[in-house]
Amino acid sequence: MTQQQLAEKVGIKFQQIQKYETGMNRISASRLWDIAHALEVPISFFFEGLESEQGASAAEGGKVPGDIMGDREALELVRSYYSIPETQRRRLFDLARVLSEAT
Repeated sequence: MTQQQLAEKVGIKFQQIQKYETGMNRISASRLWDIAHALEVPISFFFEGLESEQGASAAEGGKVPGDIMGDREALELVRSYYSIPETQRRRLFDLARVLSEAT
């Protein structure tokens, strides 16, 4: 699904979808619900792989910080990621997943 198609299903402009993807704008819970509905996925889809509240102390030990978009480096990485063409971005994502599983 393209950004334009998703935006139409959600009832917003595609530029807003781009801002959500790049981390320029935070997404509200209600908007996340709308997007999940448009994509026909459960809301939990967006949280797969995240640790539970019990694992919060593990996050401090080098995993993922609680507010990752508050981290300047993470935000820059996300912005750079979405500036890559989609086919290359998918390959980079697969590489990152493999590398993260190797550690």
